[in-house]
Amino acid sequence: MDQRRRWLADRVTRGLGFSRVVVVTGPRQSGKTTLVRKMVEPEGTFRRLDDEATLQAARNDPISFANYGPTPRAIDEIQLGGDSLVRAVKTVVDDNPAKGQFILDGSADFLTVPGLSESLAGRASFYELLPFSQGEIEGSRDEFVRRAFTDPDSLRDSATSPVTRNDYLDRIVRGGFPEAYVLPSEDRADWFDGLVRTVTQRDITALANARRAGEIPRLLRLLAARTASELVISQIHSDSGLGRDTTADYIGFLEMTYMIHKVSAWSTNFTNRARRTPKAYLLDPGLAAHLLGVDVEGLAVPEDQRRGPLTETFVVGEVKKQLAWSGTRAQMFHFRDQHGAEVDLILEHPDGRIVAVEVKAASTTQGRDFKHLAALRDKLGNRFVHGFVLSMHPTPVAFGDRLTGLPISALWTNR
Repeated sequence: MDQRRRWLADRVTRGLGFSRVVVVTGPRQSGKTTLVRKMVEPEGTFRRLDDEATLQAARNDPISFANYGPTPRAIDEIQLGGDSLVRAVKTVVDDNPAKGQFILDGSADFLTVPGLSESLAGRASFYELLPFSQGEIEGSRDEFVRRAFTDPDSLRDSATSPVTRNDYLDRIVRGGFPEAYVLPSEDRADWFDGLVRTVTQRDITALANARRAGEIPRLLRLLAARTASELVISQIHSDSGLGRDTTADYIGFLEMTYMIHKVSAWSTNFTNRARRTPKAYLLDPGLAAHLLGVDVEGLAVPEDQRRGPLTETFVVGEVKKQLAWSGTRAQMFHFRDQHGAEVDLILEHPDGRIVAVEVKAASTTQGRDFKHLAALRDKLGNRFVHGFVLSMHPTPVAFGDRLTGLPISALWTNR
């Protein structure tokens, strides 16, 4: 596993200082085990539940298992231990309220796993470790979200980007999984096949009652073909051949295991015509490209229709990663009304301020790209901090009051 520094590590370390339990979740192979092991060894205790003997010990006597060893105690793949182990952890930390006792990690969203009734509310801090961001790959802290809210004009003054169109396409098809992004294309395809097989045939089957689990890989491919689109269950269940309820359940399982994620529709009081349907994205653009059978050469074809959605998937994924460690605490939405006005990303700060982002796969930025951002600015007034069009054009360009065109690489470069 690649040993690059993870920007989430500082937040997890702080969490150990004020919480009895820290929970780190994220997709398989995102680096959770590596991160957690480094945090507890050599002083603490590290145990993996994907080891059968260790898992049996946890199931046979969860209280003794939870009490064993010096703190901090790390339990890897906690969801495999079931509700009894989580309740045992709760009992231990209720008896002893000391901070930093446990780090639990898992490859499923802790709060949505069927059969886990104990949420550790009031006892735990929760963090998501996603695949590498582009900044983590390059060793440069990604600061777009913070700067967009605190100093957007500094982004206008950024240097011309050296990242070319083909460079962007290569980053998209490689994705951010630590083991996958460094592989040549053929080996990376085998790696992604193994990931899909493990998640759909092992993880989901173990955690949920998926009676037709063999259909889940096909459903994931259908979602890859619709990445960056509104999630309309009726359309997907029609194409999948699964029942409507089964389709919705299986999409929930894919979200639970971090294969996909949703971006909710933004609701606002300035219009009653906003649509309420969330958009769905593959979490990793490299996985999406693999499932679609597309490479850099295919995406470079001018008329290829997959380039736009995959570019948006890439950008939204990078922003999601930044939000996982950023102190900004903004929430991510999309906006679309019944007349087709659309903004790809709305970042809403807890104080109500808004940063809006449009994503374009083009190598140029034009005035019409700012039409919906300008309308949003005019409606929101002072709540609107700034609107950005992120594209493959290399040079930052100001397009009027609080509107700027930026290269996509502004997400992770700070020049």
